[in-house]
Amino acid sequence: MNLVKILKNAFLVVLFSFVLSACATKTKQMGSQLQGDVYTGTDTVEYLAKGVPDRVFFATNESILTTRSRDTLRKQAAWLRKNPSINVVLEGHADERGTREYNLALGERRANAAKDYLMTYGVSSNRISVISYGKERPVDSGSNPLSWSKNRRAVTVKAN
Repeated sequence: MNLVKILKNAFLVVLFSFVLSACATKTKQMGSQLQGDVYTGTDTVEYLAKGVPDRVFFATNESILTTRSRDTLRKQAAWLRKNPSINVVLEGHADERGTREYNLALGERRANAAKDYLMTYGVSSNRISVISYGKERPVDSGSNPLSWSKNRRAVTVKAN
């Protein structure tokens, strides 16, 4: 009887250990996609051209470009200079928090920050249009820090 009780407790300890390690791995993976509260993963990133990511990400309530965002925009500018017949639209986006009006204004500031940076690298302003969608077009509909970080972005798309 004692042996059965000991085996049962040992089994529960092993099972509990597996559950904890699975949770720890999941949390670590999520944390590796965030630096502070800025998204650094690649699962939502598409490409404007080969090797040229189409989006940059921002911190909460910010329109200041991160180092990684500036690197991405330099790649976009180089590609746009090589393709002078292509015009682009910079779409500004925000996460779900905040009012509609606030997020539309924030999205516009983000898109304009990206536009200004592209212009400093030789892309003509008349080749770049800006539009803000605020929180209306989330790329991730979750309601957690990782989802919010994916939605705080400016996306460069080819104009029609």
